[in-house]
Amino acid sequence: MQVLRGLPQLADANALVGLETADDAAVYRLDSGSALVQSVDFFSPMVDDPYAFGQIAAANALSDIYAMGGRPLFALNVVGFPRDVLPLEVLHEILRGGAEKAHEAGIAVLGGHTVTDAEPKYGMVVTGLVDPSRITRNRGCTPGDSLVLTKPLGTGILCNAAKKDACPQDALDAAIVSMSRLNRAAALAAGEVLVNACTDVTGFGLVGHLSKMLEVSGLSARLSASALPLLPSARELAEKGFVPGGSKRNRAFYAPHLVLQGATELDAQIACDAQTSGGLLFSVAPDQAAGLSAALHRHGVLAARIGEVASGVAGQVSLAP
Repeated sequence: MQVLRGLPQLADANALVGLETADDAAVYRLDSGSALVQSVDFFSPMVDDPYAFGQIAAANALSDIYAMGGRPLFALNVVGFPRDVLPLEVLHEILRGGAEKAHEAGIAVLGGHTVTDAEPKYGMVVTGLVDPSRITRNRGCTPGDSLVLTKPLGTGILCNAAKKDACPQDALDAAIVSMSRLNRAAALAAGEVLVNACTDVTGFGLVGHLSKMLEVSGLSARLSASALPLLPSARELAEKGFVPGGSKRNRAFYAPHLVLQGATELDAQIACDAQTSGGLLFSVAPDQAAGLSAALHRHGVLAARIGEVASGVAGQVSLAP
């Protein structure tokens, strides 16, 4: 956010969500009952299979719309590709993966833009609609809220191990399935109850995204390491040293915000693991928690209650065993 300081900003009463709280997407009011919600996300491959990479990147881009309580309308591709190094068949497979994931989400890919780049990069601009009265922002947590996470952690660790041929194939397969899964079902479930706040868990890790939610809400939280859902072999591979650089940087950056209350340094590394296309993180009041759990179950989402919001130092996360 520092690089944005001093840039000109036009005041617009219809801009409902912008840069102020680092929310997952921008929201712009069209009328009293509808608003556009839009986000862009793209990155380089984290898996070797170009089709799987396309699916993961598309699911990741769509996630921002779901996190805001929106319904996707259409997408545009964003592509960087080394056309003189890789055959165009690789790009075709990336785009096929993205198109099929967009089709699963019920939207069309209506175009995009491609540039020549030294390494492949792919993602999407996704535009959706949201009811201005039903936006789920990353602020709004209240003391006593349950924190509910809808996907397991560990994608950064597993993908890093896979790059070094050290990840069991079944564990990598589970990670690809998780990263490729849309957050649509979780968002539909949340739409059936009153959720106080929501974000998706991606590159800043669970601790990073939760800390931002808490900071803008003026609150803290307590997590239980044993309650964190993990992908197969994630803990074992972290113990062997396969924590990627991005996760280590998360751990260092958020060290002032993370208090270990009996949890281990390994627990902290996992809680800071940089995720790709992670789950939604909900902050929900106690009287709504059972309803959310039931709705998630009906929609086939395996979610975990990982902790609770509390009064305290804004942005602080306490991690117990």
